[in-house]
Amino acid sequence: MRTLLLTGMFAVVLPIGCAPLPDEPPDQENGSTNVNTRLIVESVEISLLGSAKLSDPLRSELGQVAGQQFDPTLLERLTDRIKQEIHSPEVRMHVVKGDMPDRVIVNFEIGAEHEKRFDLDLARFLYDSKQGWSGQGHATVNIHENAFSFGMVSDGDQLNERYAGIQAAFERKHVLTDRLQLRFDFSSYHEQWNDATLLEAAPEDIYRTRTQFAPTATVVILEPLVFSFGVDFARYRLNLPVANTESSNAVVSTLRYHQRWGSAQDRGEHDLSASYSVRAGTHVLESDPVFARHEAEARYRFRRGHQDLSVGFLAGVISGQAPLFERYVLGNAETLRGWNKFDLDPLGGSHVAHGSIDYVYRGFLVFYDTGAVWDRPEQREQKQSLGLGCKKAGFQLAVAFPVRSGAADPVFYAGMNF
Repeated sequence: MRTLLLTGMFAVVLPIGCAPLPDEPPDQENGSTNVNTRLIVESVEISLLGSAKLSDPLRSELGQVAGQQFDPTLLERLTDRIKQEIHSPEVRMHVVKGDMPDRVIVNFEIGAEHEKRFDLDLARFLYDSKQGWSGQGHATVNIHENAFSFGMVSDGDQLNERYAGIQAAFERKHVLTDRLQLRFDFSSYHEQWNDATLLEAAPEDIYRTRTQFAPTATVVILEPLVFSFGVDFARYRLNLPVANTESSNAVVSTLRYHQRWGSAQDRGEHDLSASYSVRAGTHVLESDPVFARHEAEARYRFRRGHQDLSVGFLAGVISGQAPLFERYVLGNAETLRGWNKFDLDPLGGSHVAHGSIDYVYRGFLVFYDTGAVWDRPEQREQKQSLGLGCKKAGFQLAVAFPVRSGAADPVFYAGMNF
């Protein structure tokens, strides 16, 4: 019986919506519908072969397509997301006539997942005219509902240190239910420090190596809310005349919200994501530094036709004495673009506030950043920056200018996925 269930084909029909709109029905399958007509998606059907499973959040997102205007661009993105989630290249989308005029039925036919699949992912590749090159890549092997990954990283952008080393992870995508995932991350880095940081830091704050092990669990509470919790064990070797090793062991938790709605072709597609996370180093876990790190982040994105508008917000505060890799940094390729992070605060700050607006039209990008990073209230000083460039399919090339009196000192960025 178990074998029959694993190899059989079953179909899941998601909710049917309706809305009155005119004109021609589709004339072919495989998505070759006359997109100039105003068609409504009557229902979405998913045909799954073998043991492939879709997560509840993705099923919910597919269900929201029913009742909306037919949008080929949105459906292609959903097809790509299905491929990524179940690691199957055999995902075909068929569009057929619905039961009512001006309605279509979208059917995703998903082939059996591969028994074993190997993926290479260049997660991050960046050139910064101030900080040089940064890169991160992973190789992942997927076996049934398990994912094993190994990667290498050299990053001089995100923190006040340049860290280089290896990263490995194991992920169990479904534990008893689609709503629970387990993940184990391991990383080991060697550190390089900028002269500005070395001049400001106390000798006991500088470390030569850092290793981290972080087991976490993720639970889908109530779509679209997801809660992650776990622990992060970090050990770092201090750069003292007499070498010494300390530990920063923290309880970690993150609550995430992510929702999409609308159609990019007609009224516009909306994407809202938000998160709140807490990391707490405690003596209960035999942590040397004791601290609490709170961070809230939100991003709203609106797309319509060739236009893409994104608004982001970040705020955070640290109480206690956190190690340098936990402190907040502004002035990199993602925050206060155009500023040099070592000019703002060579050690990073215990408080941060940042906002950004990005607008893209046909690949042409303009953006505005504002924010501050500080330890004491009297140190808070709001900075601003402007930039322009091009952005297409994950690749970005831009030049950013800090807004300040005196000579302009722009920063040039180029790369992918940053």
